[in-house]
Amino acid sequence: MAEPLKNMYNGSFLEQFGERMRAAWPPFQTERFVERARQDDWELLELKPRIRRITEALGASLPGDYREALAILYLVDEACTGFPYLFFPDFVEVFGREEDDWAHSMDALARFTRRSSSEFAVRPFIIEHPDRMIPQLLEWANHSNEHVRRLASEGSRPRLPWGQALTRFKQDPSPMLPLLEKLKADPSLYVRKSVANHLNDIAKDHPDLVMELAERWKGQHPLTDWIVRHACRTLIKRAHPRVMTLFGYSAGGKEAERGEALVQAAELTLSAAEVPIGGETELQYGIQLAGEPGQSGGTRLKLRIEYGIDFVKAGGKTSLKRFLLSDREFSQGELVKGSRRHRFADLTTRKHYEGVHGISLWVNGVEVARTELTVSGSRNKEGRGSTH
Repeated sequence: MAEPLKNMYNGSFLEQFGERMRAAWPPFQTERFVERARQDDWELLELKPRIRRITEALGASLPGDYREALAILYLVDEACTGFPYLFFPDFVEVFGREEDDWAHSMDALARFTRRSSSEFAVRPFIIEHPDRMIPQLLEWANHSNEHVRRLASEGSRPRLPWGQALTRFKQDPSPMLPLLEKLKADPSLYVRKSVANHLNDIAKDHPDLVMELAERWKGQHPLTDWIVRHACRTLIKRAHPRVMTLFGYSAGGKEAERGEALVQAAELTLSAAEVPIGGETELQYGIQLAGEPGQSGGTRLKLRIEYGIDFVKAGGKTSLKRFLLSDREFSQGELVKGSRRHRFADLTTRKHYEGVHGISLWVNGVEVARTELTVSGSRNKEGRGSTH
């Protein structure tokens, strides 16, 4: 397993940063700064609490006047690039939210985001002053720097991972639509990815709103089309009828209401029906598509084929996660076969638990075959499968 991100904040990193600060501002006390950061509970802190601890130690090591402290940070920030330096914008979040400091904090967030990211630090400003921040975000959306334009979109995402939820915009995302309109054909892929993720967030609460926008945007510009496709990925996974039509996924004919009309038969088997945590199984699948094979001029079928796993959670309940196998056109009557290995190893985003996991096969959002797999501490057993 990869080393936890929090471990990048080790004693060496803090000492090197402290020496950089002292070179720029001699009164800075590196040893005291490191001591403040690495208090007794340091090893227990996860990533974001460590960032906050560094921020607090930095604040205690700089002048108490916020603007004077910012001026000192401006002496070193150009040399402090990348993810580890999220404590620069975090400093603004912690110490720069007084009314008199507003303009200075906006400038600092825009400056620091160019070398790290202010996407988390800007959110308390949005939560506390939404009406004041909307014009600021629109202004950033016109900025010449791609990182600042991305901040406008990423910082205002209603469901930003690791960030505070923007409840107001989860309930009513309409104030953000003019912002996204400004960025819908941005030349920077970095910005376009953020716009697509922002819209994907909205789609989880307001699918019809995103569908209306997608239908209006699609076909306007190739860069916008890229955003639309990625923005609708959750709706595609959910087989939302309008999005399936928009992207040309087959519905099985005029008389069919559900995707199984596309499938005559389907089979899903596993090479191992029981695996230990950290073990793997190979999924083998076969899908006989409806229709006569080899028909000249026959209808092509656009299909999204996925497998799903009902992951057992800590409390015993399950949560379905689907994984893409194929997304392309097939011929009527075609026999589609394939395999995929899946490893049940713990990740930073998922921990595995013992229990019976449902394994399923999906075509255009409809389950067409299912079997089961037991995750345990025992050795692998012979696989089993089922058909629909």
